[in-house]
Amino acid sequence: MIRIADLETMDRAALVAAWSDTFGEPAPKSLSRAFLRRFIATEIQSRRRGGVTKKTRAALTKSEDRSDLSRSPVLEPGGRLIRDWNGVTHVVEVNGNGYRWRGTTWRSLSAIAREITGTNWSGPRFFGLNGKSGS
Repeated sequence: MIRIADLETMDRAALVAAWSDTFGEPAPKSLSRAFLRRFIATEIQSRRRGGVTKKTRAALTKSEDRSDLSRSPVLEPGGRLIRDWNGVTHVVEVNGNGYRWRGTTWRSLSAIAREITGTNWSGPRFFGLNGKSGS
């Protein structure tokens, strides 16, 4: 059995071998040494404590079944989105051709969010349509 304390001094090849021993499958190529160490250590600790609880397993299984979630919110013409950004309130009206902001019709919310912030944003996220708006 691998000891958690030994993970810190292992090189990448040893961590990849430890991953295979621990999980019974090859390590993902994209994971850094730090992530390999963390994942392996977490698995070792979990197994020592009896594994994942039934409650956690049920929550993970439930989160895998996302078929009932809408991929994007339905915005009906006439709706309005309001977002404060750096002290300025931005109002976007939903119409049949896209989104109207500052007298111009835009095809996507992301283009409006990019114009407001100067950086790439997910429009739905910026306007809080998925519950994760930034500030």
